[in-house]
Amino acid sequence: MFKKGWGRFEGYGKGDFKRDLIAGCIVGIIAIPLGMAFAIASGVKPETGIYTTIIAGVLISLLGGSKFQIGGPTGAFIPILLGIVLQYGYDKLLVAGFMAGVFLVLMGVFKLGTLIKFIPKPVTVGFTAGIAVTIFAGQIGNFLGLSGLERHESFLLNMKELAVHIDTLNIYAVIVAGVCLASLLLVPRFLPKVPPSLVGLLLSTLVAVLFMNGKVATIGSAYGNIPAALPSFQLPELSWENMRLMIGPAIVIALLGGIESLLSAVVADGMGGSRHNSNRELIGQGIANMTVPLFGGIPATGAIARTATNIKNGAVSPLSGIIHGLVVLLVLVLLAPYASAIPLAAMAPILMIVAWNMSERKPFAKLLKLRNSDSIVLVVTFLLTVFTTLTTAVEVGLALAVLLFVKRMAGEQRLDKVLPDHDGRHGKVSAGRVTAESDCPQLGIFNVRGALFFGVRDPFETPEFAAAHDLSHTLLLRMGGVPLIDASGEATLHRLLKKVRSFGGTLMVSGLQSQPKRMLEKTGWLAELGDENCFAHTGEAIDAALERHIEMSRCAGCEAAAFRECAELRKHADTENVS
Repeated sequence: MFKKGWGRFEGYGKGDFKRDLIAGCIVGIIAIPLGMAFAIASGVKPETGIYTTIIAGVLISLLGGSKFQIGGPTGAFIPILLGIVLQYGYDKLLVAGFMAGVFLVLMGVFKLGTLIKFIPKPVTVGFTAGIAVTIFAGQIGNFLGLSGLERHESFLLNMKELAVHIDTLNIYAVIVAGVCLASLLLVPRFLPKVPPSLVGLLLSTLVAVLFMNGKVATIGSAYGNIPAALPSFQLPELSWENMRLMIGPAIVIALLGGIESLLSAVVADGMGGSRHNSNRELIGQGIANMTVPLFGGIPATGAIARTATNIKNGAVSPLSGIIHGLVVLLVLVLLAPYASAIPLAAMAPILMIVAWNMSERKPFAKLLKLRNSDSIVLVVTFLLTVFTTLTTAVEVGLALAVLLFVKRMAGEQRLDKVLPDHDGRHGKVSAGRVTAESDCPQLGIFNVRGALFFGVRDPFETPEFAAAHDLSHTLLLRMGGVPLIDASGEATLHRLLKKVRSFGGTLMVSGLQSQPKRMLEKTGWLAELGDENCFAHTGEAIDAALERHIEMSRCAGCEAAAFRECAELRKHADTENVS
C-alpha cells in the first residue's frame, strides 16, 4: 500500500492496515468520553474536547516523531487550563494555546527535545502527583451532585466550596456516579477488551434517563446541545497585548506538553520496539497546537494511556492515530445529539480514575523513602502544585533541585595529599602514606576529587593546602577523580598555575578525563601548562618529576623514602657531597 522509503510506513501492507483500523477504532471510542471529560474539567464546553481530539489526533500522528503516539487533550493540562479560563477567559486560552504551539515548533527546530529529558525525576513526579490530586478533588462535587459550587484556582477555596455546599448532595447523582465507577472497575476484569469508560457512560446514562430523568444534571442541561460538526475556522485575537499577557501561561503549556509528549513517546518506544524522533515530535505537537485553537480547541499533547492502548491493540503505524481522529469525527457527526443526555455525575468517576492512574504513586513512594534531597524536591514540588500553581511548582522545584545538586556536588569535593604505597601490590597512591616523616619536601602529589565548577570553593586557597605544600617546588595534581570543569573551575586552575610559577615552582597534572581535557584545551590552559607537564598516568608524571625537577643536593641525608627511587637519589647525593 505504501512504497518503501516512506520511513514509518516502510513495507506497509493490507494486513497492517487492518490492524491499524482495529486499533484506531478502539482508541477513538475510548477518546470520546475522555475528550469531553477533560474539556469540562478544564472549564470549557465538552465539544471543545472532541474538536481537540479530532484535529490534534490526526496532526500529531501525521507530523509527529513517534510511530504510535496518540495525541489529544490530557488530564495533565486540566489545572493549567482551568486557571487560565478562570483568570483570563476562554478567548485568551485560545491565544495561549496557539502561542504554546509556536514555542513547541521552535523547541523542535532548535533541537531542544533532548533537553526536556533532563528535568529532574522528583520534579516531574511531584507535579504529576499534584495534578492528579487536583483533578481528583475537582470531581468530588460532580460525583456528589452538589449544586451552587463556584470554581476557584485555589485548591483550598475549592475544598471550602465543597464543605459549604455539602448540604446540596444529590443522592441520584451519587447513584449514577456509582454505576459508572463500578463499570470502570469491573469491566477491565471481566471484559478486558471492552472500553470501560464507554460502558460506564452508556450504563449510567441509561440509568439516569430511565429512572432519574430531570433529577441529575446532564451535559445538555449544563452546556447545551453538542453541535454535530466542527466549528468554522476563526483566528484567535493575536494582538500584541494579548500575546504579552499570555506568554507566561503559553510557556507553561509548551513545557508541560513537551514533557508529557516525550514521556509518552518513550513509553511507546518501550512497548512497540520503535524509536521516536524527539525534535520531530515537538514540531508535530507544535503544529497541532497551532491548528487546534483555529477551530476552538484546547491544548493537546501525547496521551500515555491512549498510546499504550493503541499499541496493545495491534497498531502498526501512525495511520492508527489518524483513524482514531476520523472515528471521533464520525461519531460527532452521527451521535452528537445523544451526548447531551450524559450525566455530569458519570463524568466524575472517569476523571477520578484518570487521576488515580496518573498519580505516580509508586515512584512517589520510592522517592519519598530515599529521605534525601530528591525527597525534599519531590514534596516541595507536589505541595506547591496542589496549593499554588504549576508554574510556581516547576520553577521552585527546578531551582531547589539545582541548589541541592550544587550542594551535593560541593560536598563530594576532596583534596588529599598522597604518596605511592610501596607495600601495595600495584604501588598505588594512598593518603595514609603521608606523614611528617615520610613526606617528600620537593614533590607534592594531591588527589583532586569532585567537579571543579561555580558551586564549589577553591580547594587550593585553603590554609590546609598552603600548609601541606611549598609552592616553590613541584606540585602534581592527580585529576582522574574530576568529572567536570567549567569556566569557574578553569579560572581556579589558572590562578593556581600563576601562583606556583610566581613562587618558582612547577605544576604538573595527570589522568585528565575527557570533558576537563576538552575544556582546558579550549581555554588554552593546557597549552600554557605545556605538554611536558601533562601526563596520562601518575607513574609517568612521578618519573618525569624525579628526573627533571628534583634538586639532588637536597636528597642528601633525607630519610623520608617517599618514593622507591629515593634510596638511589640519596646515594648519588651523598656521593657528590663526599666528592
